[in-house]
Amino acid sequence: MRYVDHTIRHVPDGGITAQLFCLTVGCGDDSGPRGDPNDAQDWALRHTGRTGHGVFRREYTDHARVTRAE
Repeated sequence: MRYVDHTIRHVPDGGITAQLFCLTVGCGDDSGPRGDPNDAQDWALRHTGRTGHGVFRREYTDHARVTRAE
């Protein structure tokens, strides 16, 4: 057995999914998964404007590829 170096990098073609969750007790609203992170942030801005809630958890997911280092 031998150790081989690998790298892991974002796959641009896979895109990024963003979702924001309102953390105000009793609210439970979220943006739903959005393919454009700006859309999720816009949802949070509108939510704050409507409700006054101002603290959110942001989650981002992407695709990554592992390759053997040359």
